[in-house]
Amino acid sequence: MNKDIQLFGMGNGLVDLQYNISEDTMSDFGMLKGEMHLIDDEERSRIIHYFKNYKYNICSGGSAANSIIAFSQLGGKAAYSTVLGDDLFGNFYASEFSQLGIILDAELLPEKSTGTCYVFIAPDSERTMLTYLGATALFSPKNVSEELIKRSQWIYIEGYKFSQQSSTEAVNYAMSLAKKHNTKIAFTFSDVFITENFRSKVEAAFDQADLIFCNENEAKSFTKETEMDKAIKSIFDRINAAVITKGSEGSIIKYGDEIINIPPYAANPIDSTGAGDMFAGAFLYGLIQENDLTFAGHLASLCGAKIVSKLGARMDEDFHSIVNEIKQITSKL
Repeated sequence: MNKDIQLFGMGNGLVDLQYNISEDTMSDFGMLKGEMHLIDDEERSRIIHYFKNYKYNICSGGSAANSIIAFSQLGGKAAYSTVLGDDLFGNFYASEFSQLGIILDAELLPEKSTGTCYVFIAPDSERTMLTYLGATALFSPKNVSEELIKRSQWIYIEGYKFSQQSSTEAVNYAMSLAKKHNTKIAFTFSDVFITENFRSKVEAAFDQADLIFCNENEAKSFTKETEMDKAIKSIFDRINAAVITKGSEGSIIKYGDEIINIPPYAANPIDSTGAGDMFAGAFLYGLIQENDLTFAGHLASLCGAKIVSKLGARMDEDFHSIVNEIKQITSKL
């Protein structure tokens, strides 16, 4: 079968609800700034009641979904698999993917709520995320399409899927299908919450992956190293391809025998939501579409800087002009 899909993502189907709030409000509600954890129905109801008069921004999300959307907006051919509730949020999610031209393979579950991620943004741009998985927690091997994996050049999997046993089984099944059909595997750690609480599952995915993504905190957590240089060496010694972001210090990339440092691009931080996701989506576009490691790194760095300089995980700029800008920059390197 012709591999007509460049990138196929598999992750949580969440609608992001983004609130700008003060640190006093965070404290009054009882949340810890910068935390990320899963919430149950009771906690979700408390959030809905407490913030009912607050304005929020809404967009379809989930870590891998954000990366797939970025990849598509840059011009790549993409597909995505998840589970949604058959409700207003689920229909909103599906319609947004349709408008973006992304193949969406999503079961709509009746009488189940679509997952929601409540993103609270402090004045210093740091985000706090409280996630209600809802229907997407029921993602299982039966939701994995062998046909789509067979058609895809790469599959991209988020570590957040390891928070549920059925989703873990789905990830393992998808990776086995990828190996069967010569589809390369990209895997992102997603969060320190994942590396700390589901380490054995992350280890297993790491050993199967052709390419991994992580930030400096995730790298230290995964390797149990306190020094960044040692964490990087530990990861690079174990895998042929890895992308490690280092915040304001840019990123370092290993691909085969090549290791390159990518500088940061200027940013005016407003909201860090989706920065790592945007970076991964842009990098994969540069790697798959252009087959150019330096171009991929610089494109990812610029897109990451642009996304933290606005509210939400979506850019409304002309992606073609961004691609052309990076081509001009990297042609002189």
